[in-house]
Amino acid sequence: MTTAHPERTASVRIAPDMRLGPVHYRTPDAERLAAFYTGILGFTIHDRSGGDIRLGAGGEDLIRLTQSADAKRYRRTTGLYHTAFLAPSRWALAHLLRSIAQTRTPVQGLVDHHTHLAIYLPDTDGNGIELAWDYPKEQWPSFEDALQLGNAPIDVEDLIAEIGRDPSPWTGLPRDTVVGHVHLHVADLGAAAAFYRDAVGFDCVFSDARVGAAFFRAGDYHHHLGANVWAGAGIPAAPDDAIGLIDYTVVLPDAGEVERVAQRVAQAASPSSAVSRSR
Repeated sequence: MTTAHPERTASVRIAPDMRLGPVHYRTPDAERLAAFYTGILGFTIHDRSGGDIRLGAGGEDLIRLTQSADAKRYRRTTGLYHTAFLAPSRWALAHLLRSIAQTRTPVQGLVDHHTHLAIYLPDTDGNGIELAWDYPKEQWPSFEDALQLGNAPIDVEDLIAEIGRDPSPWTGLPRDTVVGHVHLHVADLGAAAAFYRDAVGFDCVFSDARVGAAFFRAGDYHHHLGANVWAGAGIPAAPDDAIGLIDYTVVLPDAGEVERVAQRVAQAASPSSAVSRSR
């Protein structure tokens, strides 16, 4: 178990009130991919500009799509494992699960992580999605206790019953849906952990070479970023024409914090291929 170093000060930690902004994907067919998010998951198209499309839930963008007709899918490279879109209520997550079931959309897992519920599925380009809802924070176990408990299956019947408890009509993804966390395939777990902890300033709440994963957070959230080597240690960076993640956004509270993080990143040794291309 790895936790924040006790000697660290606020000057080397990212602001606890940071949040994640939109993820940015390259796709060979932006319209097809947007239709998946709008038709099944209830996203709203915010804007179209040329072949690019911005999607969300009526507020800030959650996804930005850049069309590149020649984009290709590469296997076993650094890049996205999944993006977690955090629903504001169990009721909203229940409606998402019902839509997935009604459209016979394949899922990869239905997991209770004890801090949050998670529905895992790929989009039509193969980008990983986690649809999540957080338990109230006072119910969260510690990260260590959550690991001891292990993952549990979602009680699907109980979750779907949320719809009957509130008969309000489903009109699409709620406006206060956000990007909860981003989880990456990396080439070197230690280098990734050092970059996100020491340069960017996240606290590392867990890093274990035996598991092949590390998790990072700001403040007291369960995690904002994940990194794993499950696609293989030493894998290459995704080429510039790869389908999938181009970058993701870390939103900081003020210009001073942007400058502090930028200076730490500039001073740090380059993570080279140890982390996926991101910003």
